[in-house]
Amino acid sequence: MPSRSAAGVRTGVRVVVSGDRGTGKSTLISTAASESFPEYVPAVLPPTRLPSDFYPDGVPVTIVDTSSSMESRVRLIDELKRADAVVLTYACDQPITLGRLSTFWLPELRKSEVKAPVIVVGCKLDLRDERQPMNLEQVMAPIMQQFREIETCIECSSATLIQVPDVFYYAQKAVLHPTTPLFDQEKQSLKLRCSRALKRIFMLCDHDMDGALSDAELNEFQVKCFNAPLQPAEIVGVKRVVQERIRGGVSDLGLTLDGFLFLHALFIEKGRPETTWAVLRKFGYDDDLKLRDDILPVPTKHAPDQSVELTDEAVDYLRGIFRMYDSDNDGSLQPFELDDIFVTAPESPWTVGPYVDAAERTSQGNLTLNGFLSEWALMTSLDPSCSLANLICIGYGGDPTSALRLTRRRSADRKKQRTERNVFHCFVFGPKRSGKSALLNSFLGRPFSSNYTPTNGVRYVTNVVEQIGGTQKTLILQEIPEDGVKKFLSNKECLAACDVAVFLYDSSDEYSWKRSRELLLDVARHGEESGYGVPCLLIATKDDLDPYPMALQNSARVTQQLGMEAPIPVGVKFRDSKNVFSRIISAAEHPHMSIPETEKGKKRKRYRRLVNSSLMFVSVGAAVAVVGLAAYRAYAARKNT
Repeated sequence: MPSRSAAGVRTGVRVVVSGDRGTGKSTLISTAASESFPEYVPAVLPPTRLPSDFYPDGVPVTIVDTSSSMESRVRLIDELKRADAVVLTYACDQPITLGRLSTFWLPELRKSEVKAPVIVVGCKLDLRDERQPMNLEQVMAPIMQQFREIETCIECSSATLIQVPDVFYYAQKAVLHPTTPLFDQEKQSLKLRCSRALKRIFMLCDHDMDGALSDAELNEFQVKCFNAPLQPAEIVGVKRVVQERIRGGVSDLGLTLDGFLFLHALFIEKGRPETTWAVLRKFGYDDDLKLRDDILPVPTKHAPDQSVELTDEAVDYLRGIFRMYDSDNDGSLQPFELDDIFVTAPESPWTVGPYVDAAERTSQGNLTLNGFLSEWALMTSLDPSCSLANLICIGYGGDPTSALRLTRRRSADRKKQRTERNVFHCFVFGPKRSGKSALLNSFLGRPFSSNYTPTNGVRYVTNVVEQIGGTQKTLILQEIPEDGVKKFLSNKECLAACDVAVFLYDSSDEYSWKRSRELLLDVARHGEESGYGVPCLLIATKDDLDPYPMALQNSARVTQQLGMEAPIPVGVKFRDSKNVFSRIISAAEHPHMSIPETEKGKKRKRYRRLVNSSLMFVSVGAAVAVVGLAAYRAYAARKNT
């Protein structure tokens, strides 16, 4: 049974109890469920359920007992991997069982890649030898330092009912309100993603944008998150605590951001992470401190040949954001300015692939406006949910449904012989050393380099292309390494997201031409068989070198046979590459043209036409027969009267 609802809210917590034999696991579970000490318990209990009203959070807990015998090892590991939380037990009257936590059990959990939080529980507290007192905090501190997965430690007694319910309360709390995502115990400070989320919440609540929460704003925040207002004396008390502990936490205008963050760090330090989690969840955050999917209205059900784009409203907002953060008005964003834009997002989304180095930058490495908007277009195309979440996190206040639009199917565009897309996706094929990477680099305005570095894996670049008349379209180039083409084409829908495919070859190298032709035919056949045929262009690179004999004749013959445009010549250093990108956009804007047809594809089309004409003839003949029969019946009726 799933432990989360469709909205990502937990509907149950699964706790697995493990530890050495004889440490009191089964008795602990039985006592917690019955609230009484059992006279007899079996060696291993069946799963036990604590109802939703057992603890204040209203989430039921399923407790799974385990055996520590070697015969049950496989099942034990399986149960531990399925756990939301793990309770590790030791017996207070058997010190050796406490030692085995760090020498066996905790290393075993790591070895088995168990990711759940751990609650260490000392059972049989009533049996501990009073002549050997133990300071739990001193004993557990070094163990908790070594094993950060330990959430808390507690000792209990089933016989005297001391702290038994607390064991599973802490286990549930570790799952519902975990400390680890929020707080760095070593640094004793909020983790970066948590502080970023809280900063966004602070800014949303600071309605007058004066950098502080006034008493009215603080009260409104309290009501929104906890459904209860703060009394004037309580507000004074909160401010006093902050003022005494942190400089600048309170100003004449109210509680500052530093004070707001300090309060949450204080809650967590005092063992009340549920307070911070209540705030985060009220503002739409999930357990990973990202906005929940259920508040991101991203079109999830769409055909493979549809794509998602930003609307004009969202693009206009991003233009405004760019101007706002371009503090020196130089038309580009320095790294620190870009970081400032995403300071209220979980992290800057473009520091990892495929977005790193994918857009136009200045010679100083700053991101231009075209580069900024192109990165957003790329992120929206590849990961619409991530794009919308970041858009909201950086302050987009419009209706989220107005930020994205679903394009028409590419197959429909081909039938209508036009497209309404603003972002085009181009696949770049070609053999090694044909100039694929050089083409992508030239698209970003980077100088030509004679050093050859093969591309490992798929690479994306994106930029804005200005057409004649001033219209602008965003083009995404996706380089497909030659070695990866076979695997790429093994996916039937691999061409569905493609608006146009280009095939590069070194016009001075006969093998390069032949290999590029093979790739072109492979893609053309795949398009015919899958129904996702795309416009294709051939690009003859290194056109300023001596071509191999018969180069022009062979390429012209192939393009003519396939119904494509003649190859586009480009020099070694791609100085005239702007024409190439305009031609790519033009091909994408005419989705019904330049789609290569193989001989097999032509025969298949002729056969379909023949079948369709035959069906038309049969349907017309049937209609004539029906009409004739009706006329005859009418004639016969008149004759009889």
